[in-house]
Amino acid sequence: MAGEGDIKLLGMVVSPFVVRVRMALHMKGVSYEYIEQDLFNKSELLLRSNPVNKKVPVLIHGGKPIYESLVIMQYADEVWSGKGASILPADPHERAVARFWAAYVDDKMFPAYIDIMKAATEEARAEKAKEALVGLANLEEAFAQCSKGKPFFAGDSVGYLDLAVGCNLFWLEAIRKMFGVTFFDVGKTPLLAAWAERFAGTEMAREVVPDADSAVVFAKKLQARFGSNTSAK
Repeated sequence: MAGEGDIKLLGMVVSPFVVRVRMALHMKGVSYEYIEQDLFNKSELLLRSNPVNKKVPVLIHGGKPIYESLVIMQYADEVWSGKGASILPADPHERAVARFWAAYVDDKMFPAYIDIMKAATEEARAEKAKEALVGLANLEEAFAQCSKGKPFFAGDSVGYLDLAVGCNLFWLEAIRKMFGVTFFDVGKTPLLAAWAERFAGTEMAREVVPDADSAVVFAKKLQARFGSNTSAK
């Protein structure tokens, strides 16, 4: 294992993808140097480390950069396999299923709340919220199948898919505060609603996940850049 000085994470506090990686590193018990980035004024370090898409998170291990949060989680689980809890399932099929649903989350969830923020009218926002809730119905079924009646997607404890979904919770709360849109509704997605409470109560989430108000502040900055004419509630 590399020493602590060999591991750096370029990130942004309010990025759910960075939060995902920080939780994964927390699970593995890996110490690292965290370097906050300003995505409106990207640093030379970020541009040099990730010249392809110029985004966070970037994990720099032994001077070598690794991109994309899901890739970084898998990398951490492999490199520090003898340290901390396992992130990915041991069973090959369960591992493949977890990877599928994690990709589904990134394809559906993050774009959904960005679209809700960018909507120019209340009607457009309501339509985007409706589309998002349809996607969550599939995730509700995925939880029932993956958890097998246990507390988390991974079973008795937090795993890969829990991190992939859980990193978004503070943003979902921010969207609820701003626009009154509830994603994990007890009536419509009772399993996810109960899971979200359990996940938020874990030591890892309490330690790493930022407050929703920080996401609200950043969301308003994004809205200003989007040029949205609709005021938040």
